[in-house]
Amino acid sequence: MELLCNAAGKSLVKITRFSFLLVLVLLFSCNSEKEGNIVIPDELEEYYEFQGVDLTKYDIPATIMLPDETANIGASTTPEVQHLESDFYWNIHVGQNFHLYIEDYGDNTNLVQAQKEKLANTQFYQVKYLVDEPNLIVYEVTLKVRGHEKASKSVGVKHVSYHVYGEQVIDGIHYELRSRDEGFERPIIDLMAKSIRSFKEKTT
Repeated sequence: MELLCNAAGKSLVKITRFSFLLVLVLLFSCNSEKEGNIVIPDELEEYYEFQGVDLTKYDIPATIMLPDETANIGASTTPEVQHLESDFYWNIHVGQNFHLYIEDYGDNTNLVQAQKEKLANTQFYQVKYLVDEPNLIVYEVTLKVRGHEKASKSVGVKHVSYHVYGEQVIDGIHYELRSRDEGFERPIIDLMAKSIRSFKEKTT
C-alpha cells in the first residue's frame, strides 16, 4: 500500500509540473498572437516566476523575461519601461526592488571585458566574481575597511553589495544590461542575471 501511495505521489508531481509548463506555453502563445513572437528560453522551468515582455514598442527588437509577482520581491504585475524616443537608454522597473538598466552601444564590442578592466582599477573596493562568462558577470563588491592599506580613512564599517553586468547583441547592436551602481541584494541580482540571459532578438 505504501509503495502504491508513493508511486501515486510521484505521478501527481509529474502531472502538476507538466500542467504548469503547458499553461505557460499557452500563455506565451497568446502573447505571440497579440504582439508577435516572444522567444521562450530553453530553460523553461527556470523561468516559472517570470513573465515575457516585448520591447519592440520601446525601440528594441527583442524580448526579455522579467520577474512577476510570484518572485517575492515586491514586484508589480506590470513592468515599467522608461525610454525616450531616439534615446539610447532604457530603465526597466519591476516594483521597487528590481531596476535593470539597458544602454545601446552600437557596434562597440567587448563591453564585459571593459567593465572588468574598470573594476580592476578600483582602489577602495575588493571585487569577487561569482559568475564570470564572456558576456555576463555577477560580482560581489566589498568596501575595504579601515586598517587596509588602500582603504579610505573615513571607512570603518564593512559593506558588501552585489552587481550584474551583461552584453547582448540584437540585430547587430551591442546592448549593455546592468544593475544600478549601488548594487542590490544577492537574490535580486540572481533574478537580474536570468533576465539578462533571456534578452533575445524577437523573431517575426
